[in-house]
Amino acid sequence: MLPAPFSYDRPLLAEQYCDALQGAGLIDVRSGLFLAAPRRTGKSTFLRTDLLPAFAKRGWTSVYVDLWTDKAADPGRVIAAAIKRVLAQHAGAIAKLAKNSGLEKGNLFGALSLNVNALELPENVTLADALEALHIAAKTAVAIVIDEAQHALSTQQGIDAMFALKAARDHLNPGGTQAQKLFLVFTGSNQDKLSRLVQRKTEPFFGCDITKFPLLGKAYSDAYTLYTNIRLAENNQFSPDAMWEAFQLVGQRPEKLRSLVGRIALEEGAGNLSLALKSGAEGLRKELWQEMESEFNRLTHTQRAVLIRIIKQGKQYEPFTADSLAAYSAIAGKIVKAHDAQAALDALRKANWVWKAVQGDYALEDDNMVLWYHTQIQAR
Repeated sequence: MLPAPFSYDRPLLAEQYCDALQGAGLIDVRSGLFLAAPRRTGKSTFLRTDLLPAFAKRGWTSVYVDLWTDKAADPGRVIAAAIKRVLAQHAGAIAKLAKNSGLEKGNLFGALSLNVNALELPENVTLADALEALHIAAKTAVAIVIDEAQHALSTQQGIDAMFALKAARDHLNPGGTQAQKLFLVFTGSNQDKLSRLVQRKTEPFFGCDITKFPLLGKAYSDAYTLYTNIRLAENNQFSPDAMWEAFQLVGQRPEKLRSLVGRIALEEGAGNLSLALKSGAEGLRKELWQEMESEFNRLTHTQRAVLIRIIKQGKQYEPFTADSLAAYSAIAGKIVKAHDAQAALDALRKANWVWKAVQGDYALEDDNMVLWYHTQIQAR
């Protein structure tokens, strides 16, 4: 029998989120659960291995969409295709409903049954229609999870899909004592970006709160230490404290830790594994920061000034105010006008430093830039 790969489950956290979605937990997120956490910290793994199984345990039908899988595809189409794929699993029920439903619902199910093998929804069927049809065909509540949901804001079709999901929620969840038929979960690797779905009255989920997704902690690194040490000689093993320190140094990113541990454990003559692990983690972070600094140094003075302003302002950043233009000019050491700032923002977006929503808001692509800047650049 092949040895099982390492896994670390968080079923209690998944159950807590399920309770919250039903309004029965310490927090009430019946309007939608918004989870923010940096990339590569275990968020997507948790969704697939803990949250979706928890939904199934409660008898809910799940739709999972990762908008990061194909960034070139329009997010609105990706969401519609994911719903359509789950609808296709209920093709038989949909065909029966097309025959037996009344005129209005019969037309809906008829359109879906004729289009069952296509990835896109029929032209006359909205996302709200499709989710209602899925609820009826599956005879269960529906839970839709949009991973990296902030990417939906990069196109008008993606924004329209967000409003369609809100419309579906409002239609399927009338409130009161009636059981919910639709649960919405949105995740994002950047809290500033994700908050653009909730912070303004013109946005689809205005008034919802962003919940900070808990990073994996010492319990994870302890479990991984045990898993690793079973496979090593008794006289040369990793200490739990060294593993935890290394995990923190790599930003509590499981893949980074496991890659580092594997490399060190396989090196000949590694000696004290715990010391080698700490040194390797420090070296890895130094390499990442050096790479970031090298890319930063290749930016023009105006591009650097704009980037620094975004880092310092966070979600309060406004690109073309008098204060921002004055700040750019002070940092760059020359007059920076609005068109200069716009050109710099365009270049920063192309270089993946900065992200832009279709409404014109800007945010950092990677939250780690804030820590890197304050510890490696500003501190000098």
